Amino acid sequence: MSAPEPFVAKLRRRDLRRCAELEQVLFPGDDPWSLEAFAAELDRGHHYLGAYDAAEELIGYAGLSLLGRPPEAEAEVHTMAVDPAHQGRGVGRALLRGLLARADEHRATTFLEVRTDNEPALALYRAHGFEVVGLRKRYYQPSGADAHTMRRPAAGSPTPEGGGAR
Repeated sequence: MSAPEPFVAKLRRRDLRRCAELEQVLFPGDDPWSLEAFAAELDRGHHYLGAYDAAEELIGYAGLSLLGRPPEAEAEVHTMAVDPAHQGRGVGRALLRGLLARADEHRATTFLEVRTDNEPALALYRAHGFEVVGLRKRYYQPSGADAHTMRRPAAGSPTPEGGGAR
């Protein structure tokens, strides 16, 4: 029997402490975000989602900022993380789809950075129409890990071949 699809909704302010705890577990060598950093993101009005299990416990989170207006609108994925106990179960996919739906509402081209050695994340992003457009050497600190910059065209925008977006 497979695990049920996680429930994705607007991130609750009461879950910010759990976000900071997950940061410590997932990104210990790369300057994990604090509770205050998450609060500042919400205070700025950025779009944050939480993924919740059947008991309504936070098992993942993701955030997106929007800039500009169509057709020049851009979105940037600020963060996306899933509790290690729930990885590989569609939580990241559900969060990413929620962020992309918001970007698509604004017809925004979406950008993100991802570690070059994070194969599961790279596969997820590629499956959702992202392509590598650059390399940021030593992007993650203090570990010094490199990051790919990835881009996904705005929904409905023409691809270089003249077709529609995926």
